[in-house]
Amino acid sequence: MSDLDQGVLPELDADLAGFVERGEAGGLAWAVATADDAHACVAGGLDDDATEPLRRDAIFRISSMSKPVTAVAALMLADDGQLALDDAVDPWLPELADRPVLRAPAGPIDDTVPASRPITVRDLLTFRMGLGMDFTAAAPQPLLAAMGELELGAGAPEPAGPPPPDEWMRRLGTLPLERQPGEQWLYHTSADVLGVLVARVAGQPFDEFLAERLFTPLGMVDTGFSVPAADHSRFTSCYVTEPETGARHRYDGPDGQWSRPPAFPSGGHGLVSTVDDYLAFARMLLAGGVHRGRQLISAAAVTAMTSDQIGTVPGASGVMDRTGAVGWGYGVSVQLEADAIHGVGAYGWDGGLGSSWANEPGVGLIGILLTTQVWNSPEPPPVCAAFWAGARRAARG
Repeated sequence: MSDLDQGVLPELDADLAGFVERGEAGGLAWAVATADDAHACVAGGLDDDATEPLRRDAIFRISSMSKPVTAVAALMLADDGQLALDDAVDPWLPELADRPVLRAPAGPIDDTVPASRPITVRDLLTFRMGLGMDFTAAAPQPLLAAMGELELGAGAPEPAGPPPPDEWMRRLGTLPLERQPGEQWLYHTSADVLGVLVARVAGQPFDEFLAERLFTPLGMVDTGFSVPAADHSRFTSCYVTEPETGARHRYDGPDGQWSRPPAFPSGGHGLVSTVDDYLAFARMLLAGGVHRGRQLISAAAVTAMTSDQIGTVPGASGVMDRTGAVGWGYGVSVQLEADAIHGVGAYGWDGGLGSSWANEPGVGLIGILLTTQVWNSPEPPPVCAAFWAGARRAARG
């Protein structure tokens, strides 16, 4: 299908605008697209006190929607022959060589055994380096606590906190792994390490590599790790809602942590973007890596990235999915079974600061929702569920 159902799109727009009018959501920007058609709309303001409506070129913190971008960057280097997915990362990341591993995941961090093998590039892409957030484990998680003490960005996005990449890696290298390499899917940390790997293999800072190889070719002029002062008038605020009281508090404003370049450009959750910028990225993937006739990443790499690589994701049960319907590719989730939101073969990822993206090749659909509201739960909020229901109706006609 190449065209959107023009009769459904006004219903979608009205549904989402209703969330803003009822005070159930702040500012929203969304896009529904196919290979040949696109529809975008906005509702609300840049922040809760805005007197002017939010514009289509508003800039949002996309947090974990950064992870697919980082995966594409690494796969570009693989296309170039500069690394192979089963290569050990030790030559570029010596801080991770000869890792000790916790004898028990929740045990003392000084009770370790040797790693059974080196960490590979594939481990980083599939989030199985052995370090990260274990969604199946109860708190406390000793290694996450230790990462927090070392200011390694193990919690909510705070770009002003972590040190520069070399120091970040040095500190990370003082910690053992929680699991043996390749043993279990653990969230987030692999993506940050992957960003450092890309920079070291490419021989240039991670942000410069992304700008040169991805953002500039795609025309993603507003995507990066900070927002210049001249663009603060388009930069949204971000809010947290207290579950107990419903009170809204500002998490970050236009002059906050994303107002200046960070010391550590986080490949896991550091980027800002607009709905049209991310649409260009999503369309490139849906087209097998091609943008305006130029092959930015090989079709084979896109196929591998967007196919399940490890079976049902260990660690995702009870968080992203309770039925075993979700797998993991490279930096994206992959729908193994249809659910209430996505059909089989859909791939993408969401951002905890209030964003959602997926491509659904089976119906040629791209959907992107950016909001000013931090998610309170791993389950999508009602506005997200409403967006995806309307998007799929528009694509299927």
